[in-house]
Amino acid sequence: MKGMVMHMRIDTKDLLNSIMESFDRIDYVKSLDIPNIDLYMDQVTTFMDKNFRKTTRYPGDDKIMTKTMINNYAKNDLLPPPNKKKYSREHILVLIFIYYYKGILSISDIQALLKPITENFFHKEDEFNIQSIYEEVFQVGYDQIDALKQHVMAEYDCAMGTFEDAPEDSREFLKLFSFICFLSFDVYMKKQLIEKLIDEIKEGSFQENDLKAEEKKKE
Repeated sequence: MKGMVMHMRIDTKDLLNSIMESFDRIDYVKSLDIPNIDLYMDQVTTFMDKNFRKTTRYPGDDKIMTKTMINNYAKNDLLPPPNKKKYSREHILVLIFIYYYKGILSISDIQALLKPITENFFHKEDEFNIQSIYEEVFQVGYDQIDALKQHVMAEYDCAMGTFEDAPEDSREFLKLFSFICFLSFDVYMKKQLIEKLIDEIKEGSFQENDLKAEEKKKE
């Protein structure tokens, strides 16, 4: 097995180019693509499965969102409760946020992050509501894909410059190992930053600053 690992041939460049091309095909679920009618649980899980099945690592096996998951989200205050067992467009938007968060954040962190959103902007008729927040965040986020691709390519080029003096039969694997390490460290550092920002939310720092700003305006 050891010899197989060290002598395997991985066309990392072709694999990376394929992934970069797939980035160009990434799109997000537009809020207007979500039915503006209340849905039953089965319809919600079907919608989520249809729109996110291709984003999973193992499309044939991975669960997108089950009834149990959604019920737990409502029970843990991540998701406002349904109205007579029906879920609105706003519920779906919150579930999409949860879908992206749940792979990297704890339930308590997601709760802290979404609570101010659901308390202040859920089912609001004015300009700032869940739908407008969702559209702005995702549109701006997806506009950054080219910058993300450039960053990944820079990390790839850096990794390909490592282990030049390694034994030839293990050099390719070690370069790939470097690339994975660089990407992992990037994710680790961003996760640390996200958690520290959420801790600020939990401690109420943002709310306190907002109150101070309002008081200053009145002076």
